[in-house]
Amino acid sequence: MNHYDVAAGILCDSEGRILIAERLGDGPFHGMWEFPGGKIAAGESSQCALSRELAEELGIEVTACSSFMNLRHEYDDRVVTIEFFIVTDWNSDPIGREGQALRWVPPETLDADELLPADMPVVEALRRRH
Repeated sequence: MNHYDVAAGILCDSEGRILIAERLGDGPFHGMWEFPGGKIAAGESSQCALSRELAEELGIEVTACSSFMNLRHEYDDRVVTIEFFIVTDWNSDPIGREGQALRWVPPETLDADELLPADMPVVEALRRRH
């Protein structure tokens, strides 16, 4: 079974809302929502991967972030280990550079059912944090 290491960003704006991005492509989770990020390349730190992925996906440069939680999730065809970062500062406004829709959502209204299965524990942790 394939294993992927992933870095994901939880962008928090000044109103405490969190950015989620629509998942594109023709995979099994097309149309669901996720915290933006992506695979960590060989020899790349998780924080460098986060900065690279958010620049590619959202057109932003991360200027302040901290590790929030790590989790491992087994899908039918792969295993992912994800390090989630709380991103509190960046330059420029996030845009969906790959054509994906973006939404700012208060943590208490995050809907785990519309997010990727691996993100569910993060939703619970974010609600406890506020």
